[in-house]
Amino acid sequence: MSILTILLTSIGLAMDACAVSLAKGMCYTKKNAIKFSLIYAISFGFFQGIMPLIGYTVGVNFTGSITFLDHWIAFILLVFIGIKMIYEAFGEQDLSCELEIKVKDILLLGIATSIDALAVGVSFAFFEVDILFACLIIGLVTFVLSFLSGYIGRFVGSLLHTYAEVAGGVILILIGSKILIEHLFF
Repeated sequence: MSILTILLTSIGLAMDACAVSLAKGMCYTKKNAIKFSLIYAISFGFFQGIMPLIGYTVGVNFTGSITFLDHWIAFILLVFIGIKMIYEAFGEQDLSCELEIKVKDILLLGIATSIDALAVGVSFAFFEVDILFACLIIGLVTFVLSFLSGYIGRFVGSLLHTYAEVAGGVILILIGSKILIEHLFF
């Protein structure tokens, strides 16, 4: 898998975390914006980085028996996740503000925003990919984008939330389509 594909996948996967960071950022004050953005970014980056490894480990155990379907599985997973992200972008948003951070909330949001990365990790098992490198890039990209989104969210979160989700969904659909086209026609 090319570095460009890993980067684009990373950006697509990070959009859930970015959308949450934007929403949370709307509640930040000048005094706590950097601290809170950093806390959420660490959680999101960690979980986004570890989930593909877990998914990959599960997927590797099944590659031998379903290699003739691998491109279809990757396509279906990525397109499903992409469509889900686009659908959720236009759903009802819970943008209520809480000025204190609870460890339970941080962990739950970290896990919830990285479930898609788990599914992508399963699809990685069917391709030649350096999984540790991919996980590192996914985690770092999510960390950086989540931090920036949280901080920017303090100023413009309500305007960008929907667009971040849609962009992430479109990117994942395009990557899934690319994988399918490459396997069917090249």
